[in-house]
Amino acid sequence: MHYKVTSQATTYASKINEYVNHLGIDVLSALDNCASIKVYKKGDFLLRQGRICTHSFQIKRGFARKFYLNNGKEITTELFFKDDIAISLSSYIMQQPGKEFIQAITDVEVSVMDYASFQEAKKIYPDLAILDGMIGDYYSIWLEERLFQFHTMTAKERYHLLLTTQPEIIQHIPLTHIASYLGISLETLSRIRARI
Repeated sequence: MHYKVTSQATTYASKINEYVNHLGIDVLSALDNCASIKVYKKGDFLLRQGRICTHSFQIKRGFARKFYLNNGKEITTELFFKDDIAISLSSYIMQQPGKEFIQAITDVEVSVMDYASFQEAKKIYPDLAILDGMIGDYYSIWLEERLFQFHTMTAKERYHLLLTTQPEIIQHIPLTHIASYLGISLETLSRIRARI
């Protein structure tokens, strides 16, 4: 597994990867049995608003995004790259209808983890329950860093950070999605790009 590149989150992701690398063969086999590989075409929805998130999606190839609708306007909250886990977290944890869409920006290949199967596997293999908790901790760290960036960095600085950590973003993700993810207008993003 690999996770989004940010300072504290990166450090913690290394800890998760080290943990996974030391799991026993039987535990890894149980984990694999909970998952399947699926391909979605560009524009396909992995999850729709109002549906229960019964799966998590680890991106193997391609790009996806998470967004919600606000007065008919799409607000992109997350961009998913190779090895990121795409999920509507509150819907997944609570097993209740969610507010978000998850959509393929390009053709994507994903490892689909079934919620119910994973919950059963955790009962048999405590190591998987620990892994699940670590992934939750990672997401909390990543979210805290994202909030910190929004409150302490300029739009230009946030865009530069995104380019630094995900340089392929410009070739594959529409500028409208990038602008929404950064919390700025497309016009502001265009001005920032013109000055770089």
